[in-house]
Amino acid sequence: MNPWIHVILGGLFETSWALTMKMSDGFTRIEWVIPTLILLVISVLFLNKGLASGLPAGSTYSVWVGIGAIGSLVAGLILFNDILSPLKMLFVALIIAGVMGIESESSKKRKAIAEKIAESEP
Repeated sequence: MNPWIHVILGGLFETSWALTMKMSDGFTRIEWVIPTLILLVISVLFLNKGLASGLPAGSTYSVWVGIGAIGSLVAGLILFNDILSPLKMLFVALIIAGVMGIESESSKKRKAIAEKIAESEP
């Protein structure tokens, strides 16, 4: 399985634990605290799986956090009637562009390394 799939899944679980943490009302509602902690662990395990496969730490963490941030924002709009101003939309677009840019640059570097290895083989 592509290691980025693990990172994406981890980001989705990050969104989930952020939402259950909000619903825990400052960790005072135990029925939401337990799912929060379980989802948090699952999210970090997926992040770790991506990192353990050799993905670069900075890029991997940035993508994971970006997915969690965007996912939490969208879920807040849908579930909690949060307000999305034009300025917030701009910043969301910047986050998405940043995550895409990080992944693009990481892919270029991995490709260049693979080409150097291929050239050095007899």
